[in-house]
Amino acid sequence: MSPDLQQVLEKKFAEKYGREPTVVAYAPGRIEVLGNHTDYNEGYVLSAAINHGTFFALAPRDGAEASLTAGDIMDEVRFPADAPARTEEHTWANYVLGSLAGVLARLPAGSARAFDAMFLGNIPLGSGLSSSAALEVSATLAFARFLGADIPPVEVAKIGQKAEHDFAGVKCGLLDQASSVFGRRDSLVMSDFRTLEFKPVAFSPDVCFLMCNTNAKHALVDGAYNERRECCEKAARFFAAALDHPVSALRDVSWNEWLEHRGEMDDLIARRAAHPVGEDARVLAGVEMLREGDVAGFGKLMFESHDSSRNYFENSCPELDTIVDAAQAIPGVYGARLSGGGFGGSAVVLVDRRAVETASTALRNAYKNRHGDWIDPRVITCSDGARVVRG
Repeated sequence: MSPDLQQVLEKKFAEKYGREPTVVAYAPGRIEVLGNHTDYNEGYVLSAAINHGTFFALAPRDGAEASLTAGDIMDEVRFPADAPARTEEHTWANYVLGSLAGVLARLPAGSARAFDAMFLGNIPLGSGLSSSAALEVSATLAFARFLGADIPPVEVAKIGQKAEHDFAGVKCGLLDQASSVFGRRDSLVMSDFRTLEFKPVAFSPDVCFLMCNTNAKHALVDGAYNERRECCEKAARFFAAALDHPVSALRDVSWNEWLEHRGEMDDLIARRAAHPVGEDARVLAGVEMLREGDVAGFGKLMFESHDSSRNYFENSCPELDTIVDAAQAIPGVYGARLSGGGFGGSAVVLVDRRAVETASTALRNAYKNRHGDWIDPRVITCSDGARVVRG
């Protein structure tokens, strides 16, 4: 969390609205370390809240109208405080409007109050680090405090997810919001998306992550995401009929079962299913390796995860592959993989803290030589989750 960013936001708020905010909430972005596209398959994920995030500030106002300003571009939208509705003109506001709708839905009729609000973050947009989830969660926490709503942490995450579904039009899993809510300093978050249990797993202080934003944004991402999710659902139905135990999602399928039956499925569906099935196994193995202090073994799982993304799920891209391939030859680097949905965005690289500078230079040069552009690797630390910081 950046106190400087909070101060910048509060200053902008005062200049815009003529008074200080009464409530300020903060939510971090996230990196996904192992467990790619497993959340909507009721599987496991290892992720972390990161040291970049979004602040959301608000104060009450008279009347029935609410004002919301994006602090980076100082664009403003106004709407009835008791009736937030999806907007086509200011699409950036939909994450907040959906969050407010989710809080109001948990309160008695007539609980709405007019307000002025503003948000500001330092998560690079389009980087695959969940700037949208950070906005949804920080807004939800701020609205809950402002309106006197007592909302459990997992419900905060669900409100953010529903905002993404209904207002932003993205059928995401719960990973991004849960990582932002349940993050803990110097720990990864182990998420079980069947039971919705979220537990910290201690992480070695001798290593850190480098976030490498490719700035690549490939077309047809939404269609590609939906196609892969549909394939996973088809594969789950196949295994439910083929196996002699209950299967409600790919989380119920072992790697050996996939190997045994892969030839009976359509080849594309089989390859798509291989990824989340293998990822669940890697997450469980990774947790044990971290508990045993086996950082090298954990890093190898990260490389295997990226290979699975590249070969089975096909949600990588040349820019991400360049970073991961280069990482395998750099001393002091233990592992690397894409983070998030894929098709662009960021790669995460697990590196010995003593090798950060040399690894960063090597990654920059490899990317420049291949793609003609520079990347700017940033040190990412595992951080505490979302919270109200004022009010």
